[in-house]
Amino acid sequence: MEDEIEESRRSLLTVIGLPALLATMCCLPSVVLVLFGLASVSAAASLSDTLYWGLDGWGWFRPTLLCISFLLLVGGIVIYFRNRGICTLDDALRQRRKVINTTLLILTTSITLYLFLNYVVLTEIGILLGLPWESSRVWVSG
Repeated sequence: MEDEIEESRRSLLTVIGLPALLATMCCLPSVVLVLFGLASVSAAASLSDTLYWGLDGWGWFRPTLLCISFLLLVGGIVIYFRNRGICTLDDALRQRRKVINTTLLILTTSITLYLFLNYVVLTEIGILLGLPWESSRVWVSG
């Protein structure tokens, strides 16, 4: 019984974590390159701008990552429930409360993790490393 709970937790963490990590890939490479000394701050900032805004200012990369992350999240939710014996629409309707609650938990946690990773962790680490992301900070002044 305890092994089932642990496996369920690992499965949920995978469903939640992978899409959130993938969605941060427009900013993560810049931080990693500077952190390990593989690029200068200006080169990493240029890479980050290119990945975030695109070469033409339209910025196709970030929306593409977000769409792929969302599809990965939906696919992970489907696989998660299929592994738990909820394979058909009738099964999902019978256990609708469990499906709805778990799906809302997964979506909320994944979005929160993405926002935290992208706008708190990566922004702050990037600023500490010297990347020009100071404007990304949103401070409420009173």
